[in-house]
Amino acid sequence: MSDTKPRALLFSGQGAQKVGMGADLVENSVSARALYERADNLLGWPVTEYSFKGPVEILTETRVCQPALYCHGLALLAAYQDHTGKPLRFEAAAGLSLGEYTAHAAADTFTFETGLHLVAKRGALMQEACNATVGTMTTLLGATPEQAREIAEACNVDVANLNCPGQIVLSGGVKEMEAVPALAKEKGVKKAVALKVAGAYHSRLMAAAAAGLQPFLTTAEMKAPRVPVVANYTAEVADGADVILRDLEAQVCGSVRWEESVRKLISMGITEFVEFGPGAVLQTMMKRIDPTVTCLSLETYADIVKHADALN
Repeated sequence: MSDTKPRALLFSGQGAQKVGMGADLVENSVSARALYERADNLLGWPVTEYSFKGPVEILTETRVCQPALYCHGLALLAAYQDHTGKPLRFEAAAGLSLGEYTAHAAADTFTFETGLHLVAKRGALMQEACNATVGTMTTLLGATPEQAREIAEACNVDVANLNCPGQIVLSGGVKEMEAVPALAKEKGVKKAVALKVAGAYHSRLMAAAAAGLQPFLTTAEMKAPRVPVVANYTAEVADGADVILRDLEAQVCGSVRWEESVRKLISMGITEFVEFGPGAVLQTMMKRIDPTVTCLSLETYADIVKHADALN
């Protein structure tokens, strides 16, 4: 990677979490250790312990994994700066669903503490909405956006994620979702895969969570991001506090337009991407979206050491 090429940072969303994430960062970085200690104190529960030791059942809970992924993404950035002695250069940012908050924290739209407060509320409210509704999600493999929208409309469910070519996720009530596989097959979709999730994220069943989050977003202290941040809901640069607040609220029930968001960044001249989070999920999607751009994935301290020279 060359420091002459425009670079965007990408941050993971819910589902990427894994037990053990961040433990090596704390062992090797004073700043990462301090960040996790602040998070434990601010939350009043041990996000550090759940991230590092699990159990997986607790880490997977929406209320836990959202703050855990937020902390992990920013701890990676902090550990990079400790290792190299300077902050990582980047010209834009985006994040998948929950990761949009991490992207805004990285871009200084709000402080680490403000972002942590928001993602903790978001996670708790979304978990409440899951518990109060009977919802699920299904991935359509090989579907076009048009096919996905037709199937969603016919089954009275919502398009949750447009991740990359050939991978679109529908979300809605369990009963309504039962009709999806047969209709998908009828329309020539390659495969419909039911997901093991706690509820119907990014659908109308999250309306109570969006309404509950709105007052916390409205009162959160924000400023203009120091680099452009592309919003999931619009696949456009979120410009100004009012627009950012609107997009983050709408994102709870709205579609995550990830493929379009990445293409927006590429249209802005971005040719290098760095993913922060477990499992190289976004890097894998990037290969489907545009294999001509470069995307590194950072998950561990060893990844930082390995790629530091290329990123400087």
